Amino acid sequence: MKRKIVQIDESKCNGCGECVPSCHEGAIRIVDGKARLVSDVYCDGLGACLGHCPLGAITIVEREADQFDEVAAMKHAAALSASPVESGAPRQCPGAMAQNLQLNVLGGNPNAASTGQPAGRPARCDSPGSDFPSSRLVNWPVQLRLVPSNAPYLQQADILLVADCVPVVCPDFHQRFVDDRPVIIACPKLDEAAANLEKLTQIIKIAGIRSVTVLHVEVPCCTGLVRLCQAAIRATGKKVALDDVVVSVRGNVR
Repeated sequence: MKRKIVQIDESKCNGCGECVPSCHEGAIRIVDGKARLVSDVYCDGLGACLGHCPLGAITIVEREADQFDEVAAMKHAAALSASPVESGAPRQCPGAMAQNLQLNVLGGNPNAASTGQPAGRPARCDSPGSDFPSSRLVNWPVQLRLVPSNAPYLQQADILLVADCVPVVCPDFHQRFVDDRPVIIACPKLDEAAANLEKLTQIIKIAGIRSVTVLHVEVPCCTGLVRLCQAAIRATGKKVALDDVVVSVRGNVR
């Protein structure tokens, strides 16, 4: 039969996995680094996954396809929920899976007593006796386009929106700015502005963000990150505190 069904342009897909959670039937999975429709019978053709692809790789087309089987689709989705990873094939790109780095599988840093770190804080990334400071990053991923809008660590959070050059010019970026806040990075010059605006608006709206500190370099193009955040807040209609922090190319705060 001929009907409407999802089509994925693999030449555009980067395997970020943003589309996977939006398909409640589990019709889309990440296979060999690309989003793919695993079976026609699992796709209802309604397009719930549309708009969740930052690269516009997903469309709805009309073609010959097996009829949608709701019962089979629900059984498939239930099986995936019970076993997120099967046959070694992740449902989502591993690099884009949300992780709260404040906690590990044991519920905190098991070496807290010996390292002097409080429980629940991320383990140090430096070697014992090293002069290098420890990481204070509490979340993964950090790229705006990859951060899940419904990530638990974003709920009612005070986030740090950072131009991706800032950590390079600030050697003490973690200790000076992160302060255990979720970090999201983006480039206002090289990234696609419309996609970034849509994603940031979604995050602020869904997660109930309390405040955003925008951290950017003094160069003119970097101020676009502030305008992006202002536009996103306006689009949500919510009252969200915004703090603008400017850093020189030598790492000095202005």
